[in-house]
Amino acid sequence: MSAHATARPGTPLTLRERECLSLAAEGLTNAEIAGRLFVSVDTVRTHLFGAYRRLGAVNRANAVFLALKQGVIQ
Repeated sequence: MSAHATARPGTPLTLRERECLSLAAEGLTNAEIAGRLFVSVDTVRTHLFGAYRRLGAVNRANAVFLALKQGVIQ
């Protein structure tokens, strides 16, 4: 199933999705984000994937761009 097939643009991001995406925008790796938030790397991947779906993004860079453009993160 493609990312676009599961996309839910317009659905608000959860707090953790926003936190993970904000840290990704700062250039942190998934492992660094996991350490900062005291969660597993798999949990970070899950939150980022949820953010990609909700934003309709195809990858990390696209998700950061869309989130910044929409004011979801700063």
